[in-house]
Amino acid sequence: MIAIVDYGVGNLFSLTSSLRALGLETEVTRQAERLRAAERIILPGVGAFGDARAKLDAAGLVPVLLEEAGRKPLLGICLGMQLLFERSFEYGEHPGLGLIPGEVAFLGEDLKDQALKVPHMGWNSLEVLRDDPLFRHFRSGEYVYYVHSFYARKCGESTLGTSQYGSVAVTGVVRRGNVWGMQFHPEKSGDAGLRLLRAFAEV
Repeated sequence: MIAIVDYGVGNLFSLTSSLRALGLETEVTRQAERLRAAERIILPGVGAFGDARAKLDAAGLVPVLLEEAGRKPLLGICLGMQLLFERSFEYGEHPGLGLIPGEVAFLGEDLKDQALKVPHMGWNSLEVLRDDPLFRHFRSGEYVYYVHSFYARKCGESTLGTSQYGSVAVTGVVRRGNVWGMQFHPEKSGDAGLRLLRAFAEV
């Protein structure tokens, strides 16, 4: 069973629908015992980093996520991926979960081409930098769907794939141990995204 963490941030419907379309047993939960019982965990998220971290804390989910990340595969998606890092500079400085070294910063800060819009929104090709079981059904250069204004940086050792947006190589996929992250939305990335989710269910 794949548990999707419900902590009041984001619309979980499309992610749940995608996993179920793949024939995967899925449960949306905020109960620690259900997260512990799951074979895999997905941490989704949209919105602001500080608010999301506060809601995780309020739900009492941080200790169980840190504990389970050492035992089973965990995948962060979009803001959920950003929460995996050590800190974010989104409207101040906020602590992350510290599962992956690195930080989250405003994309516009590093974007030299001011004609490009922030948020970065739309389809971009994902270049695979390192082989990983997550890419077993995916070909480098396939397109995935992004919607974000902040991105992970100083995380080169954990970066598996990037998408070029002007002068910035946007960190698209990361991994450290049992923990993976995708900045884009696999559930909104068509067949390519479904294949990435299927591979996560197989790791």
